[in-house]
Amino acid sequence: MENLREGILLGCGNPLLDISACVDDEFLQKYGLKPDNAILAEEKHKPLYSELMEKYNAEFIAGGSVQNSLRVCQWMLQKPNCAVFFGCVGDDKYSKILEDKARSDGVNVQYQYSQAEPTGTCGVLITGTHRSLCANLAAANLFTIDHIEKPENKKLLQGAEYFYISGFFLTVSPPSIMEVAKHSHNHNRTFMMNLSAPFITQFFKDPLMKALPYVDLLFGNETEAETFAQEQGWETKDMKEIGKLMVQLPKENVQRPRIVIITQGSSPVLLFKDEETIEEYPVELLPREEIVDTNGAGDAFVGGFLSQYIQKKPLEICIKAGIFAARNIIKRSGCTFEGKPDFEA
Repeated sequence: MENLREGILLGCGNPLLDISACVDDEFLQKYGLKPDNAILAEEKHKPLYSELMEKYNAEFIAGGSVQNSLRVCQWMLQKPNCAVFFGCVGDDKYSKILEDKARSDGVNVQYQYSQAEPTGTCGVLITGTHRSLCANLAAANLFTIDHIEKPENKKLLQGAEYFYISGFFLTVSPPSIMEVAKHSHNHNRTFMMNLSAPFITQFFKDPLMKALPYVDLLFGNETEAETFAQEQGWETKDMKEIGKLMVQLPKENVQRPRIVIITQGSSPVLLFKDEETIEEYPVELLPREEIVDTNGAGDAFVGGFLSQYIQKKPLEICIKAGIFAARNIIKRSGCTFEGKPDFEA
């Protein structure tokens, strides 16, 4: 931990407050929701959030992909404020809850505040072992590059050595992503991205391909990688071929070869360091009865990985930490954890 300092890692993403509660099928039907589905909220879903709080004893969990990864990273490190987070929230009670939750997990959150929209929320509706997600991005959609250009935030940007951004953020502020990417490149720092979801590689292909030459480390799961390959016109579904091709895509800093990591659920994690090197890391199967919620497993993997990567540990240890974190998160509801991690490298 000796090379760990405050602000070494900076992440940008969409902060969402997860409002999680056990409901009945009737509640799902009332709002036209399906078990095990994830949608963006429409007008008819707006009353759902207050109803969850008033009638269903809802639990608040700090959410949003990057914020989740940084919270897990901080949990693994047990040393606060190594990670800084930028994202946009509303000036309301939700953002206060969100900030308190993230800060108590050790993340130095520096939100941009919008008066135009409320804080983004995600209803997590639990029926038995099923989960239905209904996300209202709201203020998270309104992040602008001005926030990064504020003197106090510029200082945080300049102080960071590692940068992590989700693909989801491509739907919000490509100029901010390019600003961070170019800053990272010009100062020979590490810029990392996640493919995040198949729809990102389909519908936000242009901003993704503009950012990709700056990406030193790319994360994705098998579905995201397969969709990416289709969009590139690569005629293969073989993950090993796809990973090799991803590593070879154009890169600005040729001194630092791109690393690609593809997770495959309970199948081995694949690591690509160059055209030739592919390493596989087995994932130990969890008994079915121990699996509570796989939502957030990908975020947790990245968080575990980052906790070791920013300490300059070997990639093998970083991946093992990622697997450890994901394994712990899926035994719980939401991206939550407790106690101290007993990760042994």
